[in-house]
Amino acid sequence: MSDPRTRVQEHLSRHNWGFLSHQGYVLGLDLGGYGVRLALVDLEHHTCHTAHIDIEQRHPQHVLDASKALMHSFLHNQGVTPDRLIRIAVGFGGPINPLDGRIRLSPRMPDWEGFSLKEYYEQAFDTSTIVENNANLIALAEATFGIGQGCAHLFYLHLSSGVGGGMVLDGRLYQGSTAAAGEIGHAVVSHHLDQTPAMATLEQLVSVNALLRRAEMLGLTTNDLNDLFTDHAAGQQVIHEAVDVLGLRLAQVIALLDPQMVVLGGIVVRIGGEPFVQALSAQVGRYMRAPFTKPVPIAASVLGVESIAIGAVALALLSLQA
Repeated sequence: MSDPRTRVQEHLSRHNWGFLSHQGYVLGLDLGGYGVRLALVDLEHHTCHTAHIDIEQRHPQHVLDASKALMHSFLHNQGVTPDRLIRIAVGFGGPINPLDGRIRLSPRMPDWEGFSLKEYYEQAFDTSTIVENNANLIALAEATFGIGQGCAHLFYLHLSSGVGGGMVLDGRLYQGSTAAAGEIGHAVVSHHLDQTPAMATLEQLVSVNALLRRAEMLGLTTNDLNDLFTDHAAGQQVIHEAVDVLGLRLAQVIALLDPQMVVLGGIVVRIGGEPFVQALSAQVGRYMRAPFTKPVPIAASVLGVESIAIGAVALALLSLQA
């Protein structure tokens, strides 16, 4: 896996951003529940620098204050004054109102709901700010800098504490009429799992906590997702069931969107590795019918933990072209 910063710099070198070089920098911000990550791009010299801090406290004001302090110190260390920023893009783990940057839903960080990240950072840095859902940013990052470079049509599936998705269609991020496109984790799915609600959402079936709960039902009590990817019978059954459920949903997504590639990411994919990706790809193939008989490549994300901040940079760059 090559350094995401190198991928960004190579992309900038291949594309003509000279018409913006005199204006300065764009900054991507990943505002996560466990930390803050930044990516700063110099449009003149085609460089990308990153920084991060870990944060245990999820209260909004604490995270916002920490992010602002990191941004100021990071800019200072890079010799950049805030007035040289021409765009800030922020990623957050939940549906966002794209007009005002307000958080519509935040299941894992509920205190954030209704807060406008756009307003906060525009006031703090006097810079035009855009806000987007994390999964959408990773989809854009992979299509722009990552494994999906060259793909105008790409779907991204995120499997972690939550389940989400994002899509790039015709080379642009597709948000839908309410900016909720790709939120596949909130869709109710049919299944045949015993002791599981019949009207469960995909997130209730294959998120990290759902997988661990299912393992406990089958006799494997653990808080470590790694234990599910061993030769333990219960762990193997949990992963087999997850692959079956996900395989059918992805086959339906492929039939609907006809993407050039599907990219998988999140901690489930990082731990499961290539065997998990291959198993899921094979299961998708079993559910496909004509005219979708040509296999769609399914691959793991290559941008790692910096994918959201890097995706925010991609969104900021696209916004400058609009």
